[in-house]
Amino acid sequence: MIPVTYFRAADAADALRQGAATGAKYLGGGTNLVDLMRETVEQPAALVDVTGLSSAIERRDDGRLLIGAEARNTAVAEHRLVREGYPVLARAILAGASAQIRNMATVGGNILQRTRCIYFYDSNGSRCNKRSPGQGCDAIDGFNRMHAILGASPACVATHPSDMCVALAALDAVVHLKSPEGERTLSLTDLHRLPEGRPDIETNLNPGELITAIELPALQPAMRSTYRKVRDRASYAFAVISVAAALGVEDNTIRHVRLALGGVAHKPWRARKAEAVLQGQPANEQSFRAAAEAELADAVPLRDNGFKIELARRTMIAVLGELAGDAA
Repeated sequence: MIPVTYFRAADAADALRQGAATGAKYLGGGTNLVDLMRETVEQPAALVDVTGLSSAIERRDDGRLLIGAEARNTAVAEHRLVREGYPVLARAILAGASAQIRNMATVGGNILQRTRCIYFYDSNGSRCNKRSPGQGCDAIDGFNRMHAILGASPACVATHPSDMCVALAALDAVVHLKSPEGERTLSLTDLHRLPEGRPDIETNLNPGELITAIELPALQPAMRSTYRKVRDRASYAFAVISVAAALGVEDNTIRHVRLALGGVAHKPWRARKAEAVLQGQPANEQSFRAAAEAELADAVPLRDNGFKIELARRTMIAVLGELAGDAA
C-alpha cells in the first residue's frame, strides 16, 4: 500500500497552502486521478480536496459567462445559460461520459485529465515517455489506432481525451488561475502543451497553481454552435474524431467561425488554418472542403490510424454544413 495524506481545503488560500507541499495533487471528482493512482501511474504524497471551492455559474454584465472550477459537469451541461448560449459545450459534456461520471467530475478536473493511451496506463510492461521521461514510446510502433495525427513528436503520439476541452478551445475559453504569487489568466488553447521532447510536461501551469474558474466570452448573436463525436460504439467511449464548431453566416457568407478538433492531437486542436480559409467565403461544401484540406495538410498518420485523416475531413464538412443549414 502506498500511503497518502488527505486534506479538504476550506478555501482557495487553504488549498494553495496545502498544494505547495512536495508531491501534493489537487483532487476534484477523482474520476481520472483515482484511476491513475490505482494503476500506480500517479503516486501523490498528499491529496488536496478542492471540491468545496467555487462551483457558481454566473453571467457577467459584459455578457461573459464565468464557471467555477468545481462545478460538476452535469450542472454545467444542464445550466440554462450554457444550453441556450453555448450548446456546443453542453453537447460535448453530454457526449463525454455517463451520467454517474458527469455527476462526479468537475470542470477543473476535466481540463487536467491525462491521456487514456494504453501504454501510458501500463506502468508494469510498456515504455512511455509521458510516464517516465527518456524511456521511449511503445505506441509509435505498437497499436496506435487511437493516436495522434497532428502535432505529435518522436517522443509521444498520445491524444488528449477530453470532449469538454475541445468545445472550450473552440469557444476561446479563458482559464482563471491562482497561486501564492497572485492571480492570472491563460487561454485554454495555451494551457495544454504539444509533446515535443517532454511529453511528461502536459500544461503551462506553474507548480501548485490552482484553476479557479473558466470564462466564456460572449458569442456573436448570429453564431450557432454544435459538437459531433465519432466513436467506436454508441455507448460512452473516447473520441476517434470530434469536431466543435461555431458558425455565423450572413447572406450566405461566413462572417464568424470557430473550429476545434478532438482525438487528433496531444491537446485540444484549434483549427486556425481552417478558420482562416473559411472567413469571408460562401457557406457551401466547396468552402468547407477547402478548409478541412488546409487544416489536415500537415497530418502525419501512424501505421493504424491513417483513416483518421479522411474521417476528420468528412466530419468537419458535415458539421459545418449542418450549422450553415441551420443559419439558412
